[in-house]
Parts: sequence; structure tokens; C-alpha cells
Amino acid sequence: MILAETATTLALMPKWFNPEYLLTEFGAYVILGLCLIIFAESSIFPVLPGDSLLFTAGLFVAQGSIQAPLWLVCTLVTVAALVGNVVGYAIGWKAGPALFKRPDSRFFKQEYVDKTHAFLEKHGPKAVVLARFVPFVRTFITWIAGIGRMDPKKYFTYTVIGGILWAAGITALGHLLGNISFIKNNIEAIFILIVLVSVVPIVIEWAKGRREKKLAAAARAESDAEVTQRIPRIER
Repeated sequence: MILAETATTLALMPKWFNPEYLLTEFGAYVILGLCLIIFAESSIFPVLPGDSLLFTAGLFVAQGSIQAPLWLVCTLVTVAALVGNVVGYAIGWKAGPALFKRPDSRFFKQEYVDKTHAFLEKHGPKAVVLARFVPFVRTFITWIAGIGRMDPKKYFTYTVIGGILWAAGITALGHLLGNISFIKNNIEAIFILIVLVSVVPIVIEWAKGRREKKLAAAARAESDAEVTQRIPRIER
């Protein structure tokens, strides 16, 4: 029943979001296609199955569907991820001044740049590394780092660490588990699990942010009530 449900879920998803379909369609250019997708997700296009694609690529190497040594595949996808981050950072660096040229514009404000810069200065290393494992965030963090003028040396140092852990790490994990019968027999369920695990950090951050907003709103309301009570009534 569970496998049938997961298979149905995958069937309802766009074909380009199915990693097995993508790697099969690339044919003889599978490694090139794989690297292009990893590059795109790391730089300009967040809606791509990066985690499951890397895992599946490792699994395909283990099964012989991708006829290339694991070290070569890991190296190429890591390079693709790093180059993507460089491009994303450059986009943020170049586009940032134009986007925030008018501090009072409707959608962009100078204060956003200042807050982003302060955030990355405080949490930069951890944010850059951990963002690799969170869909969407791994794309946007590169732009934000560029817009916020994060120190290039610090950014590139930690993006290399994150890139290796993410691209090479997940591919190697797929290769390691690829020949385990349980994994092979439940590959569709594994894909769904990877997606769910990837989304968990986003849900946690969303819930945390919403809770903080509620607490802040309650604090402001309480503060306003106290101020109102202290204002002496003006008798006519």
C-alpha cells in the first residue's frame, strides 16, 4: 500500500522532478545533464530535485547504469555545485546595488542589505554550509551572500566545504546504499523520504519564525496597553 501511494505521488509530479526519469533521458550525456542541473540549482533555478538526483546518480553508478567511476562523478558534481555558487554570488553582488538603489522602493529596502550583511557576518559559515542541504535555500543563500557583501574569502571557503559535503557526500551515500536490496526494492519510497527530510528544516524555520512574530506582536500589544494606561486622561 505504501509503495503504491509513493508511486502515485511520483507519477503526479512533473517528469523533470523525477530523478530516475531525468538520468535515464540524458542517455549518453547523463553526467553532463547531471552537472548542468546541479549547477542551475546552485545558482539560478531553485525548483530542481538536487538531493534525490545526486542520491540516484550514486545509486546508478553502483548498479552500472552510469558507467563512470564514483570518484569522477563526485568530483564533477562538486565542481558544478561550486561553480553554480560562484555564479549565484556574482549575480547577488552585481544586482544588489541596482535592486537596493532606492531605499524607499516598494519591494527592496536598504535595511534589508544591512540586515542580511549582519546575519551573514554572524551566522555566515554555518548558514552557507547548512543551506546546501535545504531545497530553495541553497539557491537563494548565494544571492543573499552577494547582495549582503559577505566577505568573499569567507564565503568561498565555506561554500567549498558545503559543496563537497552535499554534492560528493550525497552521491557517495547513494552509491553506498545502492546495492542494498531493501533500497533497490523501495527506491520510490526512498525518493519521497529524501524530499520530506529536505523540507523538514524549512518547516522548522517557518514555524519558528511564525512563533517569534506572534510573541513580538503580543509584546508590542502589551507595551501599548501599558503606555495607554499611563497617559493621564484629559478632562474637559
